[in-house]
Amino acid sequence: MIKALAAKVHQGIVLADGKVPDPDRNAPGALTDKVDTVLGILAWAGTAAGVAGVLITGAMMAISMRRGEGSEHMGRLGMVLGGCVLVATAGPVVTFVFG
Repeated sequence: MIKALAAKVHQGIVLADGKVPDPDRNAPGALTDKVDTVLGILAWAGTAAGVAGVLITGAMMAISMRRGEGSEHMGRLGMVLGGCVLVATAGPVVTFVFG
């Protein structure tokens, strides 16, 4: 316990000297691989959801037109397409901002 206390005191003195620690900025390779896998799955799921949304909205529009109802589904289609654009550009936007 005394060694731990002495280490803390020494660490405080070292930081008080003005020496700022500079840690490595790269994540461990195992973590990077797992994060890449999860992000790939999420990107695939987002793309699949966008395609399904466009197909469902198109089917609803076709049914509404056949019944003679108005085209209230255009707003929904716009939202789905906006989501598709967001999913498609998420990676490049983050790379631009933080890269």
